Amino acid sequence: MPLFHLVLVAVIQGLTEFLPVSSSGHLVLLPALTGMPDQGIVIDVAVHVGTLAAVVLYFWPDVRLALSGVRPLLRGEVNGPGPWLALCLAVATGPVLVVGLGLALLGLDEAMRSVEVIGWAMLLFGLLLWWADLRGPQERTATRWSLRHAAILGLWQAVALIPGTSRSGICITGARFLGYRREDAARLAMLMSIPTIFAAGTVQGLEVVARADWALARDGVLAAALAFLAALAALRVMMVLTRRISFTPYVIYRVVLGVVLLAVAYSA
Repeated sequence: MPLFHLVLVAVIQGLTEFLPVSSSGHLVLLPALTGMPDQGIVIDVAVHVGTLAAVVLYFWPDVRLALSGVRPLLRGEVNGPGPWLALCLAVATGPVLVVGLGLALLGLDEAMRSVEVIGWAMLLFGLLLWWADLRGPQERTATRWSLRHAAILGLWQAVALIPGTSRSGICITGARFLGYRREDAARLAMLMSIPTIFAAGTVQGLEVVARADWALARDGVLAAALAFLAALAALRVMMVLTRRISFTPYVIYRVVLGVVLLAVAYSA
C-alpha cells in the first residue's frame, strides 16, 4: 500500500473517530471522491486498534474503574461505581451489536455506503446535534448515569451504523437531549466507544486471521501508530473546546460538507 494512502487513511480515521463528524463517512468518501482503492480490512483493523488505544489512554481512570467492576458484576454484584459503570457500558453497547449484526446479515451495511446517504446523514444529524446542544439543559453529570439513560444512549448509538451519522456525534446528541453537560456528554460518548470499537475490531481481526494476510502487517503497525497519535490529538482538542465553546463549529462543518456531497451526488 502506498505510504501516502496509508498515512491519509490513518490520519483521517484518527482525527474523525472521536470528533462528531463521522469517521466511517470520511473513509467511505476517500475512495469515492479520489479514486483511491479501498484500504482493505487489515488497515481497517489497524486504525481501529490505534484509536482504541488512544481513548483508553485518555480516559484511563474511567476505564480502570469499569474494568475493576467486571468481576463483581459477573458475580451479580452491582454495588459501587465500578460495577455500575461496567453495567451501564454493557447496556449501552447491546443495541449497536444487535442492529449491526442484523444489517450485516441482511447485506444493508454495504448498501448504505453511498455519497448520497453520507451527505444526508452529515446534514440532518449535524442539524440535530445543533438543536440538541441549543435546547438541551446542562444539569446532569456523567456520574449520574442511569441504566435507563444507558439504554437510551445505546439506541442512539445504533443509529450511527448509518454512514455519515458519527457515532460520537449521535451519542453526544442523545446525551444533550437528556440534559447532560457538554463535557459530560462527550465523556459518555467516548467511554461508550471503547466496547463498540473493541467489538468491531475483534470481528475484523478474526477475518484477518482467517485470511492469514500477513503481507500488510508492517503497514498495519504504521497505520495503528499514526491513528493513535491523530486520535489522541483529536480527543485533546475536542475535550478542551467542549469546555469552552459549543458544538457549533462541528455542526457548521457537517452542514457544509453535507450540502457539497448532496450536490455531487445529485449532479452525477
